[in-house]
Amino acid sequence: MRCRTAGMIIRALGFLWVPLVAAAQPSNTVHRIGFLWNSSPSLTHHFLEAFRYGLNERGYVEGTHFTIESRYAEGDPARLPGLAAELVGLPVAVIVTSGSQAIQAVKQATSTIPIVIAASSDPIETGFVTSLARPGENLTGLSLSAPELSGKRLELLKEAVPAIAHVAVLANPGNPSTAAQLRETQRAAQALAVQLHLVEVQGPQELDHAFAAIRSVPADALLVLSDPLFMSSQRARLAELTATSRLPAMYVFREDVEAGALMAYGPSFLDLFRRAATYVDKILKGAKPGDLPVEQPMKYELILNLKTAKALGLTFPPALLILADEVIR
Repeated sequence: MRCRTAGMIIRALGFLWVPLVAAAQPSNTVHRIGFLWNSSPSLTHHFLEAFRYGLNERGYVEGTHFTIESRYAEGDPARLPGLAAELVGLPVAVIVTSGSQAIQAVKQATSTIPIVIAASSDPIETGFVTSLARPGENLTGLSLSAPELSGKRLELLKEAVPAIAHVAVLANPGNPSTAAQLRETQRAAQALAVQLHLVEVQGPQELDHAFAAIRSVPADALLVLSDPLFMSSQRARLAELTATSRLPAMYVFREDVEAGALMAYGPSFLDLFRRAATYVDKILKGAKPGDLPVEQPMKYELILNLKTAKALGLTFPPALLILADEVIR
């Protein structure tokens, strides 16, 4: 299974498997690397494989140069502080995590163990760093540029379904990055002459009520903002509710389109986790996290679902199909 998954990761990242010789080979010290996940193993294993691949590129062999300790909140943010404390207590040499709530939990758990963010909506807006160039303290990593992308998602949704005039926006007010995402979405909505209808949800128990509110707006389409809640163990439930609503829906992650959403646009998470390995490599070789600049995504993906479009009676414009990185049939 591991070999087959690794092969899928390599193909998804667009690389050939070739022998690599690192400029500076890792030491023979076995480093314990901690991972804190807001989600579950089944939903994150491919991200972990991408990270392993990134370390392999730099000459690291699991068991010889590193081991991985993962902790999973299974979609329950209340568990994150305790799990972060577990990793700190082991201890680990570095902690890798993503998502505002998980990052906050690790940041509160340690001020000395290096923290690498594999993906953060906006580390400045959320207060995790004061500068992308010199993040300071014990934290660095990669930014999703989520606020800017929210407006782009609405533009692409409008391009896919030009007739939409009312869009329901599913958002978690408890996420520190939500306010910035909403600002960018509203800016795009004004330019597109689209009226937004904000529907807030802070936990899995609120999803049914949220979609009832979406159906009562009424809305022509659905835009889901970037939030760990919407990529956790609730993905299957979200897919079911989205299908029942019969609304063209724009999500952030390819997995949502695979689950039945109409479309998604965002950074490649596989590429982000692969690049997180670069930070870990530098830190294990002595670099200070606060001196390593926070980087932006380099690879973005537009994923379309033709089967869902057909079920909704929609036809994607040819120009959008040409832009798509993947079309699910």
